[in-house]
Amino acid sequence: MKSKVLFFLTFFAFATQGILAQSMSDAALDSLMAKMSVEEKVGQMTQIDLGVIAEGGICALKQPQQINLAKLREAITKYKIGSILNVGCGSGTISRADWSSLLQTIHKENKKLSRLQIPILYGIDAIHGANYTKGATLFPQQIGQAATWNPLLVEKANAVSAYETRATGIPWNFSPVLDLGRQPLWSRFFETYGEDVCLASAMAHAAIRGLQGDSVSSKYKVAACMKHFLGYSFSLSGKDRTPVWLPEREMRAYFLPTFQEAIATGAKTVMINSGDINGTPVHANYDILTTLLRDELKFEGVAVTDWEDIYKLENLHRVAANKKDAVKMAIMAGVDMSMVPNDFQFCDLLVQLVKEGAIPESRLDLSVRRILRLKRDLGLFSETMFANKDYPNFGSATFANLSYQTASESITLLKNKERILPLRDTKEKLLVCGPAAHSLNLLNGAWTHTWQGVDTTTNTPGKKTILQALQQQWGSAIVYEKGASLDALQEEEQLLGKAKTVDKIVVCLGELPCTEVPGNIKSLDLPEAQLQLVKQLAATGKPIILVCCFNRPRILTPIIPLVAAIVYAYLPGDEGGMAIADCLLGKVNPSGKLPFTYPAASNDLVHYDRKRTEDLDIDFSMNAYQPSFDFGFGLSYTQFTYTPIIISADTLTKGSKILVNCKVKNTGAVKGAEVVQLYYNDLVASITPSVKKLTAFQKIVLAPNEEQRVQFELDAAHFSFINKNNERVTEPGWIELLIDQQKKLIYVE
Repeated sequence: MKSKVLFFLTFFAFATQGILAQSMSDAALDSLMAKMSVEEKVGQMTQIDLGVIAEGGICALKQPQQINLAKLREAITKYKIGSILNVGCGSGTISRADWSSLLQTIHKENKKLSRLQIPILYGIDAIHGANYTKGATLFPQQIGQAATWNPLLVEKANAVSAYETRATGIPWNFSPVLDLGRQPLWSRFFETYGEDVCLASAMAHAAIRGLQGDSVSSKYKVAACMKHFLGYSFSLSGKDRTPVWLPEREMRAYFLPTFQEAIATGAKTVMINSGDINGTPVHANYDILTTLLRDELKFEGVAVTDWEDIYKLENLHRVAANKKDAVKMAIMAGVDMSMVPNDFQFCDLLVQLVKEGAIPESRLDLSVRRILRLKRDLGLFSETMFANKDYPNFGSATFANLSYQTASESITLLKNKERILPLRDTKEKLLVCGPAAHSLNLLNGAWTHTWQGVDTTTNTPGKKTILQALQQQWGSAIVYEKGASLDALQEEEQLLGKAKTVDKIVVCLGELPCTEVPGNIKSLDLPEAQLQLVKQLAATGKPIILVCCFNRPRILTPIIPLVAAIVYAYLPGDEGGMAIADCLLGKVNPSGKLPFTYPAASNDLVHYDRKRTEDLDIDFSMNAYQPSFDFGFGLSYTQFTYTPIIISADTLTKGSKILVNCKVKNTGAVKGAEVVQLYYNDLVASITPSVKKLTAFQKIVLAPNEEQRVQFELDAAHFSFINKNNERVTEPGWIELLIDQQKKLIYVE
């Protein structure tokens, strides 16, 4: 453990080095802009997919991807393009050598042909690691990272993602997703940091710090991209890219704070919500993209569209009569860069609009200045790529260990009847079955080597599935039978026959890797085949341990009574198999806590920070809060006790702070980590207050019989809310503080 700590101290110190001097002042950038033609300015605002300049057709590229010099030269000389993204539509992960070849060709040709020598900015979706580069470290998806409740660990994970992304020559990462996960049906739920503002904001801060560090000009850092501004995750239907109905108060209370935190942390770029809010597509919404983002939040970075979203103003949203009108609407609303991505119509149309006087050139100047400043801050005017030898830790065992630690801390124990876990008797025979038992794809999810993450041929060599990890440690006592695919039972007689010969059964359930529109589903209910798998095995009378690897909370209610233990693993990444196996065997003491409320029924979606209702706490009330598992819930192999809350004062005066603390003791027999969660309950407010809201948390590690005092420093902002005038305020009145089962009243002046 000591060596790991020393490494990361060294790694983070090392990561602050190699920072390039910002060789161009703002005045120099203005001078450069003064030399630019309209066509050159429009080119800077254009981002094309790699497929436009590669061998082969769009979404049908030659593999591995290769640059078509004629296409590239046209893009540079005729269209003056400023940015490229992706691995090519329909393509997948490539090697560092392939990336080096592609990017060196792009930068070499641009340097040779570009009149003003403005570097091309390359961007990529490195969602849970540098997932489009072979051999890169893959971490748990964001929802699993949130389940660690450990922002420092999330910062380290993102620092590795930045290091390995920059090692491929790419300085811009389209991550993190800061949409709040309050619609569990949504296909991108797993890409969020959960349902709570406090937790997700802490993770947003950590992610931006990890990706960007103190200076994005470091060869080990990348520009982060906040996604997706604003309200994208809360579609009324639960389907991706479908309308959102969102009053401004709720928008400011729930969906804006993560972006505010990221902007305050220094996030360099933002990606725009593909959908519409209250009938207006966000890509054409001046109130959101300029009045809110620029004027109010003071964001000075680059705003990039999502995939082809300007064109969608015409062909999907139908608010523009044609593509030319769509371009005008988006640019005048506040878009800086168009992810076109598959042609150059945007360039031609925007040039026409400027030369016709429909868009003033001064409007282009605003965006181009932001884009050039980003390229300057990234150090691209000095150096676009660095030598492979500068990245000796790429794909290293140390980085894999950090991924393993993140996966281990994310695992959430939801049930452990009669302490069936951890498994200790190595003489016992275990049946391991289920669709997720022997699949790296189901451990990783989408954005893994390919967009949807379903290609089994691109999996990282040497990484272990749950079955393989258990076999490595449990040996020949492991019996395997898949038993069911994701949606169909298989070999039932053979499965049940094997079940009769074992002592315990480990059933690994999963969900097809998917994201965006392909991930739309009609219900949170588990496929019947997976439910039947558990029910048939339960009929044998053998104890069942359930392991869940889901994109979102799939309904477990019919089978919860049938199983002895539930291990919820989210999408734990390449090291997830080892982390799950070690958790089952007691080498890892689970410490993950749910970052969302786990529903008991597909249409009973109530968040933990709900409003009061009549008979709220009566079990038979139709209004009762009755999830399968509460937000912040998670069991351990040890036990913790809390002392009463102590406060430094019983009144929080204006401009002051109050200290809130309690002692936590590990009263069990093994070392464990506990997340101390501080909630508050506003007893009276001008807007109906929530039953409770998380306002602070801290994760601690305690040895058996060890006790630690945990202290929080709070000010009035910790108890603020959005009032009926859409203003953030803290009103005077009584506040109830809650930690575990302990309560304390304070008065806020």
